[in-house]
Amino acid sequence: MQLVIISGKGGTGKTTVAASFSYLSINSIKADCDVDASNLHIILEGKDRESKPFTGAKLAYIDPAKCVQCGDCENTCRFGAIRNYKVNELRCEGCAACTVVCEFDAISLENEITGRTIITEIDKGILSRAEMEIGAEGSGKLVTEVRKNAIQYRQNNELIILDGSPGVGCAVMASITECDAALIVVEPSQSGLEDFARVLSVVEFLGVKPYVCINKYNINEEISHEIQKFCSDRDVDVIGRIPFDNTVIKAINELKPIVSYPDSVAGKEIKAIWEKLKYKMKEEAQK
Repeated sequence: MQLVIISGKGGTGKTTVAASFSYLSINSIKADCDVDASNLHIILEGKDRESKPFTGAKLAYIDPAKCVQCGDCENTCRFGAIRNYKVNELRCEGCAACTVVCEFDAISLENEITGRTIITEIDKGILSRAEMEIGAEGSGKLVTEVRKNAIQYRQNNELIILDGSPGVGCAVMASITECDAALIVVEPSQSGLEDFARVLSVVEFLGVKPYVCINKYNINEEISHEIQKFCSDRDVDVIGRIPFDNTVIKAINELKPIVSYPDSVAGKEIKAIWEKLKYKMKEEAQK
């Protein structure tokens, strides 16, 4: 089974929930798919045991020894990446059009390292994660690699818990695809509701079973009721409502999962959500 925790927008508490599930699930394999801003390892701590460069794109390179400065490549490039017979790496899309028009074989495509994949050993098992280079593209490809690395550590079909990216971009779709269930964390605000609706449509389009929890539900109970009605109309299960809790701020400052604080009301609700989710996923698997 693979469970992804996602949200329609940033700042909803997605990683707080994902870190809590990772803390509560000893035998699971964890994957941080939020490769643009990986932070699950900060809460779960641990020691890096493996780090590898990841090639996620290609860039054009002009060999000055072969270039006759005819200008065909510059005229062909639709992205304005070639000026004065040199390639601007920030503009190059790696489309290879310049290599096609060059009659002197002066242009080639070379691999570009866009990030690093990392395996971190934590108290609760293995965490697969990555770090993207600043300004790099191809986050979806990097997410796919993070998931492949996580699966390699499976021995007895262990549960894989994925902390996905917020929003509906390619990294999100790469996080959701082929998962068995998606827990969508939503906050009770107008933008939270609208962004939730978008990411729910992605989950349903990809054929993944959605579940919902409302974080800080009591800061705006009117919109919380709107979210529940929205889910009820679409037969989507709201399996938890996490109350606002100042202990969360303390947990973040101390870099600990909120469920490690026994008196936290938010932590108690997240534990209850975890138990409900395990039961429902098991029930779905038996259908």
